[in-house]
Amino acid sequence: MAHATVSDRNPIDASPAVHLLENRRLSSMPIHVRANPGDYAEACLLPGDPLRAKYIAETFLSDVVQRNGERGMLGFTGTFDGKPVSVQSSGMGCPSAAIVIEELVQLGVKKIMRVGTCGGLQADLTMGDLIIALSATAADSTASHYVLGEPHAPTADFTLVHEAVHQAKHLGKPVRVGPIVSSDIFYNPDPGQAGRWSDRGILGVEMEAAVLFTLGALRKIQTGCMLLVSDVIVEGEFLRISDEEMRKAVDEMTELALHTVTS
Repeated sequence: MAHATVSDRNPIDASPAVHLLENRRLSSMPIHVRANPGDYAEACLLPGDPLRAKYIAETFLSDVVQRNGERGMLGFTGTFDGKPVSVQSSGMGCPSAAIVIEELVQLGVKKIMRVGTCGGLQADLTMGDLIIALSATAADSTASHYVLGEPHAPTADFTLVHEAVHQAKHLGKPVRVGPIVSSDIFYNPDPGQAGRWSDRGILGVEMEAAVLFTLGALRKIQTGCMLLVSDVIVEGEFLRISDEEMRKAVDEMTELALHTVTS
């Protein structure tokens, strides 16, 4: 029986980086999320900000245990309405988020809901509005690297989207549902790009969802994204949400996200 050569294999399988990733999955403790399998619940919220992860754990969860503090990437596990749930910060941008998501999968997480902020791109959006993302255009190369540059449409898990909309109706929370875009730069040198995104019907711009949805597809887990509108551009004027409005909107979003992932 002939032995397979590298040229006979799928080019992805032959990658040394993939073999390294597989070996890391076999180890009990990831490099950046320093926890053991079972330390995280199967359902996990994913804010970018470590302090927001801490706030969510302290405000909404019971029986909280801190699971990670490596590099300031705070992670916690507790219960919500008696059901186990975790919250883990991802940092800013798709590269950082990808590391955290990969390691959460290694630890047994099956359902990840990003909870974050975005810039509103539609004229009828106001600060504090809540968006449930259907898809995330990848204006960032991280997701493209994962699919070897092939065309790909990063898409949220429909079960999570459907449940989020259902829970929003039950809780009386108004939401917008539609596409968003994940950018790899915050201070965009192209002043016209936001307008072009808006013309294509994109609701908001953020920095992590595209790789989250891509890894959800590749790692066979459920992924979703909720965003509150923290700033808007109105006829070229940049407007930012107040601290008080931000706290209220974060609480509204977090309550909806927790009901969604624990249902």
